[in-house]
Amino acid sequence: MYFLKTGNMSIEEFNKLSNADKKELLITCGGSSAWADKMLEIFPVRDIADLQKQAKAKWAEVSKADWLEAFSKHPKIGDIDILKEKFSGTTAWASTEQAGVNHASEAILHALAKGNKEYETKFGYIFIVFANGKSAIDMLNILQDRLPNSPDEEFKSASAEQVKITNLRLEKLFA
Repeated sequence: MYFLKTGNMSIEEFNKLSNADKKELLITCGGSSAWADKMLEIFPVRDIADLQKQAKAKWAEVSKADWLEAFSKHPKIGDIDILKEKFSGTTAWASTEQAGVNHASEAILHALAKGNKEYETKFGYIFIVFANGKSAIDMLNILQDRLPNSPDEEFKSASAEQVKITNLRLEKLFA
């Protein structure tokens, strides 16, 4: 879609889009079709702050399965090949969000891959972190800090990170 490439849509233009187009863009930002459906109930919105407030509220209304759907739409931290292959619709966004791994050493990338595998085995979904502005070492440290969490604690942490990622992507949509 044109707006994903340019990021120059106004809130007014977004409000006027068809529900199908809004949903497509919302799924790109949040990853969950159920969340996007709930978001369609809120339009029109006044501004980005209103949109983000509503987005957070609608995340609170979805099921665990909907959160897991959103988590599944993210590439693993540091897995650039998968990022390019599977997530072509959000490659530019996700690659800038994960820019901290671009200059990481092989040792750090291997540690991230090992940690990602441990995390996924333990929790059943990939490690979700708001990576924007974080170095590979920062993300590795966060991953290692969260690995001992209980499944409930970690799901809350991952969900909070998903909300941050969604809000950033909504901002990028209107940049």
